[in-house]
Amino acid sequence: MIQSSDQPLLRVRGLCKHFPIYSKGLLRRQVGTVRAVDDVDFDLMPGQTLGLVGESGSGKTTCARTILRALAPTAGEILFRDGDRTVDLARLGSRELRPLRTKMQMIFQDPFSSLNPRMTVGDIVSEPLVIHGLASGREKVRRVEEILEKVGLRPEHRVRYPHAFSGGQRQRIGIARALIMRPSLVIADEAVSALDVSVQAQVINLLEDIQDEFKLTYIFVAHDLSVVRHICDNVAVMYAGRLVELASTQQIFEDPQHPYTRALIAAVPMPDPDVRMRDTLAGEAADPAKLPSGCAFHPRCPECFEPCDRHRPELLSIEGKRLVACHLHDPAHRDKAGTSEAVAGNRAGGD
Repeated sequence: MIQSSDQPLLRVRGLCKHFPIYSKGLLRRQVGTVRAVDDVDFDLMPGQTLGLVGESGSGKTTCARTILRALAPTAGEILFRDGDRTVDLARLGSRELRPLRTKMQMIFQDPFSSLNPRMTVGDIVSEPLVIHGLASGREKVRRVEEILEKVGLRPEHRVRYPHAFSGGQRQRIGIARALIMRPSLVIADEAVSALDVSVQAQVINLLEDIQDEFKLTYIFVAHDLSVVRHICDNVAVMYAGRLVELASTQQIFEDPQHPYTRALIAAVPMPDPDVRMRDTLAGEAADPAKLPSGCAFHPRCPECFEPCDRHRPELLSIEGKRLVACHLHDPAHRDKAGTSEAVAGNRAGGD
């Protein structure tokens, strides 16, 4: 039982989410598996923001939804601290999960499709209160108006419908819906990617302001590294369903250790017309339904060497401050990096 406030709010251990692939026809049988999330480990301290980053298809959104139990995990532990006790969300059924839903909420990517156009703003924001039987009548209206003001909207907006609002305002409605339950963990799934750049800054500032006031802990799923750098305390880099690097935001951006992390950062556009675009990765991202042998990144890795195509690297602690899954940092293999020949075709981006 966890009682100290210096303990993680969330501990994820060996988390996996696999989707079966079935053959066509009447006699359907399983012919493969999509390893969308594969053996993910991390800790999240109260009040911190963890960024989950990676290319499309890296598994970051699936990982976030599995943590919230919107998807049932295939294996692993999701240890969530609820007051003075710790519960494994992965082992709970729907009835046992219900009271914990108030403590975990999600902000969705698309503010247009995530709001029911047939419901007023007041009904949308108050729906969690109604579902959990926490407020009704005038008390429900009071709490809705209060939370609307917190996110920068006016109380009278509760009687309007979503079509009357801009994209940024709709996302504020989604944030209000997530916050009305006073959760401790909020997962923001690409929460600003569908918004204009100027509106993105407003929503990011709002998320930072309410984090302090509501004592929130965030998992921020994103592909925009400039946003991640601004809002996150730590960054977890995912590739083909696995974590390849986990470190503080400063370490990730100033001294990335995994070749994939370096490639992601090199691909960030520079706001300077005189700076040429740096080289990006060749080839396609690994298919989670047909992963290559060894390290999933090795067919695209410019630093690939002898063990990379044969042995899958473990997520190892280096200098006691960060985690990296790369043979370059494995004492058992890194001495070979300077002498072994690269795997044929990897520098050309061959599959």
